[in-house]
Amino acid sequence: MFDPVIAPSGTLLGLLQRGRGDGTLHALAAPRAEALAALNHCVLNDPRHDWQVENRSLYYARLYLDLHGSLEEIERHLCDTDDHLDTDEARTGLALAVLGHLASYGRGDALSLLRRYAANGANWAWALDELALRDNDSGLRALAPSVLARFPATPQGEAELAVAVRDAFEPRPWRLWAEDRREAIGARVRAAQEAGSFDRWQRQMRPSGPRPGWSVQAVFDWADQGLERGSALHVPAARCLSAVAGPEDRPAIVEAARAGSDGARSAALHYLAESRDTVVLDLIEAAVSGGSHTVAEAAVSAFERMCGDEAVDRARGWVHRPDALGASAAGVLACRGTAGDAPLVLGALRETVRADGPDATLLWTLVDGAGRLGIACAAPVLRHVYRETASSQLRGRAARALAATDPSFPTGFAVECLWDCEETTREVAALHAETGDVRVAERLRRLAADPAEEAEVQTAVRSRIGPDMPAV
Repeated sequence: MFDPVIAPSGTLLGLLQRGRGDGTLHALAAPRAEALAALNHCVLNDPRHDWQVENRSLYYARLYLDLHGSLEEIERHLCDTDDHLDTDEARTGLALAVLGHLASYGRGDALSLLRRYAANGANWAWALDELALRDNDSGLRALAPSVLARFPATPQGEAELAVAVRDAFEPRPWRLWAEDRREAIGARVRAAQEAGSFDRWQRQMRPSGPRPGWSVQAVFDWADQGLERGSALHVPAARCLSAVAGPEDRPAIVEAARAGSDGARSAALHYLAESRDTVVLDLIEAAVSGGSHTVAEAAVSAFERMCGDEAVDRARGWVHRPDALGASAAGVLACRGTAGDAPLVLGALRETVRADGPDATLLWTLVDGAGRLGIACAAPVLRHVYRETASSQLRGRAARALAATDPSFPTGFAVECLWDCEETTREVAALHAETGDVRVAERLRRLAADPAEEAEVQTAVRSRIGPDMPAV
């Protein structure tokens, strides 16, 4: 899947793509046709860089409700011929998740469309998971013939059915179908359940990887074999070393960390870092300066896992390096530095935004560090990151940092955050937004009564609602 094209943050489409609270507020104030066009564009062209960690579905579903939007565009997208040509779940996943939330709000057209897609669509498993949470038993039972017809009654078909049952995210439909008295449904699903359970048992009985009694060299060989197969095993290999290595093995491990093969060297660096061995910091610096790309990445990762004072002290000397180790050092100071490190963290924050923009990966740690250290003069940079980043997760971190550094946050960004797509950001807003604003009072009451809202958000909301709150 290609990275989405994100519109400028000052446009309605750009606000909605980012999931900002101002996106909802602007959409409700814009001409309805324009707002619905932008909303449909977002739902049918998932704007998230990482759909596994960023939320949008509830945000968009609520806006459909507020705009009284029809589902014609979503239906056309799901029923398009491309559905069976482009089977990547990213094409339809967001639309199906939005339909799931709309169904939970009582939209019968959304429930009906989910049922039809589960019966006929390419991404039927996702639709079935949405229905498992919202549909009644009779509605789910009616889907059994259509779903099982996807799996022919052949050895390969039965094997594929067993995998589908075993890997189902929501097991409720399959449990209902297993109770069916019809041979072609109940018996097939029960057989698939048994086959899936047997497959798990077989995999447990044939474990791969290190065994008790392995030597240090055997662990190094295993790490090297993993790299040859394209799988980096140095972190689990380091844990294995912790189990098998004794004091007498330290010279061999140090030598592997200094000049071993890539897999062994990476595993040894992680092991020494986790052991807080005093020699590891020099070895990490040497690996970054003269090792392969794989070893350099492993060295930086090992350094980031260190939690002792010696790592923080070394980070102060490395923070000005113009490479990955310098960036890692800035992150270590942001996470574990003291108040005296605030200028270094602020400098790294400003330089990262200037050089790499508001979506740089390092910003996640630096933004958190600005909030943790209470760097008040970081507020202008944090506000810029909040406005411009395409990542709703990073924006939420910026909001938390602003709550700790910016006195204007309760009457500014905190108000819009009550409509944000991320529940953690709404929680921060519920704790800080100035309740004298009538919009805040109304929004808090709505969140408190919304059955789809997360429990943590509602707890924060109820901590702010009192008898002195302005009447709505």
